[in-house]
Formats: sequence, structure tokens, C-alpha cells
Amino acid sequence: MMSHRCSAALLSALLLCAGPATLRSSGTGVRTATAFVPPPSLHVVPSASSSSPTLVAAGGFEWEDPTDQFDQGVENPYKNPDILKKAGNKDGDDAAAAGEGGTGEEGEMKIDPARLLGPRLQGTNLYFVGMMGSGKSAVGDIVARRMGTYNFLDTDTIIEKATKLSIPDIFEAEGEEGFRDVEAQVLDTVHAYVRCVISTGGGLVTRIQNWSKLQTGIVVWLDVDPEVIIKRIEGDTNRPLLQADDPLQNLKDLLEERKEKYSQADVRIEVGEDVDADAAADMAIRALHDFIDDHPPAYLAAKAKAQAEGLDWVQ
Repeated sequence: MMSHRCSAALLSALLLCAGPATLRSSGTGVRTATAFVPPPSLHVVPSASSSSPTLVAAGGFEWEDPTDQFDQGVENPYKNPDILKKAGNKDGDDAAAAGEGGTGEEGEMKIDPARLLGPRLQGTNLYFVGMMGSGKSAVGDIVARRMGTYNFLDTDTIIEKATKLSIPDIFEAEGEEGFRDVEAQVLDTVHAYVRCVISTGGGLVTRIQNWSKLQTGIVVWLDVDPEVIIKRIEGDTNRPLLQADDPLQNLKDLLEERKEKYSQADVRIEVGEDVDADAAADMAIRALHDFIDDHPPAYLAAKAKAQAEGLDWVQ
């Protein structure tokens, strides 16, 4: 059975429809080409969940209930004293204060704030970007698990399963540009799905065309200093761009090249040396709730504007 780290329904359909990527000889015996071939049309039946759209029969056809698209009355849990109330604390004053800027621990809440992200995101995908070793896969997986209604996908894992090659093997056969071609095709396929937390390769942001896909969701940048990253991945031979005499300097150079692109993310999470994956996930979840507050869905903004003008057209 496939683990949660790659949605079984999505990845199985992806591989079955696309077929395994193949190594094709150019006829010269010198170069091979690795290609991920996406299907012309890919249909995946989403797993059943409480957030699945309601089908209603009308006129002999089945329709998605349009009311499912509207706000479900879920607010930012960090600003809700009732949700922030600690166990055994009837007043909840301490936790409420934490929600207003303190450091209350999510484990003490009545409800995991991550569970309330799904209704507020309304199917919008989350894309984790950042340097290699920044923790995108670990943090993204934790966030998806805690949300409960979202699937976790890792573009590097999908590439390796679809091509049946390791990332270093693809780099060796095709170079970085060949790998980025495959990576872009995978992103082009997975971005069409909803309710996904997607971990991307460190260099995916360097191609402008990839941003047209990333910007269909919310982009979260895990910003980690190179000195911290190098301690995490020291001795890891699965990082082709760091196989050099001075991997730390390589890492610094790569970050300098990519920092402008990373800074275009919607949410930035600064991860220090003492911050583990669970703590980084907590930070991301809180930042996402705040981002949604600052960037409400268009219909909510329109409703607020109408009410401010005395036109209470939505009850």
C-alpha cells in the first residue's frame, strides 16, 4: 500500500495514464533523453471526505451544490477565544491572550488549527518552496496529515516513481536543464488538482513559467540559512548540486541566485536551527490562517464592502 506521502489515487492514476518514462536513445549512442509524458486527459476520483462536493440531481443531471463554494463560517482559530481555551481553564484568558500575539501551544487547543485550514482554503492548493534540505517534504507532510482533508504530494518523489530513476541519475543523464523539464511537466499535471499540499524541488521557482501554476495556490517559503541546511544534509549523496569541494559555498550561491524568486511567495516562514519540522508546521499553519484573514475570498470582500455601504445583500 502506498503511504500518505504520495496520494495513492493521484499517483496511481498519474503513472497508469502517463506510463513510465523511458530512456530513449538518440541513435548516436551518446545521449539519452528522460521524459515524463503526461496524459492528454487525466481524471482522478477524489477520496470521500466531509469536504467533498455535494451532488444534487436537477433536470436529469448531477450538479455540484453551489453553496459548497461559500464560506462555512470558520474563522481564524488563533483569534477565537473559545477555540483557544486551554483544557481545564474555564475562562481561557491565558490562551486567548496567546492568540492575540502570545505563544500559546496548539496542542492545548480544543481543535487543531490545521483542521480548520481546509474549510478556509476552499480547495486551494498549498505549495511549499525553498532550498534543498529546508524541510519542505517533512513540513508539508505534517501539515497535510494534520489538516486531514488534504493529500500530500512531493514532486521529486513523483518524478522518481514516474521515471524509475533517482534524481542524481536524471542529473547525470540529462543535466539540470533536463531535470527541470521533467519537473515542469509534473507540476503542470499536479497543479490541476485541488486539496493538495505540494512540496516542490528547490530549483522549481527558477523557471518563470512554473509560477503560473504556483500562483493558482498559496506559496509557502521555508527560509532556512545555508549553515543550518548543510548540517541537516551533510553526507547526503542524493543532492547533485552539492557534490562539490565546498558544498556550503555552493548552497550560498544557489540561495543568492534564487532568493528573489523565493521572496515572491505568499507566506514566508523563517526556520531557525532550533526549529524542528513539527514547530515549523505550527508556524506555517498560523501564518496561513493570518494570510487568509488578510486576503479573504473575493465574495467575502464584496460582502464586507456591501455591508459597509448599508447593502446587507447576503445574510
